[in-house]
Amino acid sequence: MKVIVTGSSGFIGCHVCATLLAQGHAVFGIDNLSRPGSEVNLEWLRSLRGRFTFAPIDIRSVDDLFQVFALHKDADLVIHEAAQVAVTTSVSDPRLDFTVNALGTFNTLEAARRYCPKAAFLFASTNKVYGGMGGLEILERPTRYVYAACRDGVSEEQVLDFHSPYGCSKGAADQYVRDYSRIYGLRTVVFRQSCIYGTRQFGFEDQGWVAWFSIAAVAGWPISIYGDGKQVRDVLWVEDLVNLYLTAVDKIEVAAGRIYNVGGGETNALSILELLDLLERYTEKSIQYSFEDWRPGDQRVYVSDCRKAHEELGWAPRVQPFEGVRRLVAWASESSSLLQRILRPSAAALAAKAVDV
Repeated sequence: MKVIVTGSSGFIGCHVCATLLAQGHAVFGIDNLSRPGSEVNLEWLRSLRGRFTFAPIDIRSVDDLFQVFALHKDADLVIHEAAQVAVTTSVSDPRLDFTVNALGTFNTLEAARRYCPKAAFLFASTNKVYGGMGGLEILERPTRYVYAACRDGVSEEQVLDFHSPYGCSKGAADQYVRDYSRIYGLRTVVFRQSCIYGTRQFGFEDQGWVAWFSIAAVAGWPISIYGDGKQVRDVLWVEDLVNLYLTAVDKIEVAAGRIYNVGGGETNALSILELLDLLERYTEKSIQYSFEDWRPGDQRVYVSDCRKAHEELGWAPRVQPFEGVRRLVAWASESSSLLQRILRPSAAALAAKAVDV
């Protein structure tokens, strides 16, 4: 199988590529290498055995995309991971956010429609398309917030309510990907992803909170939190996500045209305070953190209802948070010098700020 992966040097993208290469597939990676750590991930991919080629392409350039897709008309699969990933960046630079997420996804869809319309097309969307979900009653517990009635989490039937420029741009892309299946017959699948975490995630304040907290805990950098730390997300180990992608490809006749909420589900939900407790246990030291005011629109709880993916594709998460966070801490400890080089400049500026989950 030949696979085109956009955002191939990003956190999720590099894990997707590595898994595909290990399975013997040919992978063509596309990335503009703008995110800290992306060049390190590219170097890692090039060190792996397998058929990997790469082009430093920006998905905002439709001419460049068309050119590379024209060279790979025989692609069987397109996995679209390239994105602007931070709510904070979308607020400070909404034009950048729109051109990358909305226009960039449109360009990628058009490239696939023109040159490899038979290929399966997987898109990494986000839970942010549901907005603040103010209509759901939330209860406060000692260490976390919980839904009063939505026991299994948020399903795909939840009303879309794009909130923030990031929610708008990813939401527009989400709906374009869905509609290209209905209108043009592309075999697209949308994954509305919750909190994905794992190794090779060079997270910092505005995105990748589990990785950022883990790295900061190991490095001894101070941590700040917006709100009271009881905010909850259902966390999903990155390899579980990649497994879902490949399961959807294997069952593309079922998955094509579908939308799936994807996260760890209720059994893998974790609050910030609970994560900090795990980190203190694994690092065997007290972690220094402080609190700041809430950010407008922050979801106190987001937990995915993953039953649709389980029922239709037979998929379920395997790695629980206590194991995933332990692996992440071990990686951060082993990669200390690398992380210092990549993230130390950002850490100095971000230490007194809070984390967007």
